Amino acid sequence: MWKVGVGIALAAAMLAVPATTGAHPQAGIPMQWTIDGVQRNAIVFVPASTNGAAKRPLVFAFHGHGGNAQGTVQLMHIQTVWPQALVVYPQGLPSPTPGDPSGTKPGWQFKVGDSGDRDLKLFDAMVATMKQRYLADPKRIYTTGFSNGGIFSYLLWAERPKTIAAVGEVAGSLDASETLTVPRAMLAVAGTHDTTNPYQGQVDSINLARQADNATGPGVPCGMGCTFYASAGGNKTPVKTFIHQGAHVYPPWASPQIVKFFKAHPQP
Repeated sequence: MWKVGVGIALAAAMLAVPATTGAHPQAGIPMQWTIDGVQRNAIVFVPASTNGAAKRPLVFAFHGHGGNAQGTVQLMHIQTVWPQALVVYPQGLPSPTPGDPSGTKPGWQFKVGDSGDRDLKLFDAMVATMKQRYLADPKRIYTTGFSNGGIFSYLLWAERPKTIAAVGEVAGSLDASETLTVPRAMLAVAGTHDTTNPYQGQVDSINLARQADNATGPGVPCGMGCTFYASAGGNKTPVKTFIHQGAHVYPPWASPQIVKFFKAHPQP
């Protein structure tokens, strides 16, 4: 069971309204949820509202293994690229990975069933709060992440496809035990010299995404390193890839490209 932590309403009332209309506050709102008896945290950016009844797009941004929410606020800065959106930066808990089998660093589950599905439960709780409190648009809920956060974004596509509208992942991949069954638009960023999450595994996951999205054509160039794969049946769930020559990094141009893609793809 989950519940929103005590004191959030007061914090939201104090911090949710920025000084400048249409902009985010300088610092996000700290929010908490209790998931199976454990406190979970996130930093939330809420746009100023020009219309109290307007529904807002909602973006979840997940850090990589060993990262944290505050660092991801600076790294991705989705709130500055898309100031009209609700943006949530959750904080992971110590999690085992192939590179950290003892689970000493924070991260996210790879597949359904890991750690009692604590991260999937957190996602469900955060979505419910954002819908109720901040009028998140159920047709425009997006997930993005770097590395382990990208892996978790793939997992959300596999396990919560009716909730999300599109995925924007960087250096992530789909766990071998998971299957993508519902078409959802996706933008993927991968580095050819990535050895942390090997590049070929990322390509294999992109190909699985293309199959799920009925975007199996040859693709067309859309800029340096960019290929756009249109989807059948109205092109509502395309796949767009950016392949760079770097290693396991979050490129500075990734966030603007992801936000541009999200804006173009509400839930079909």
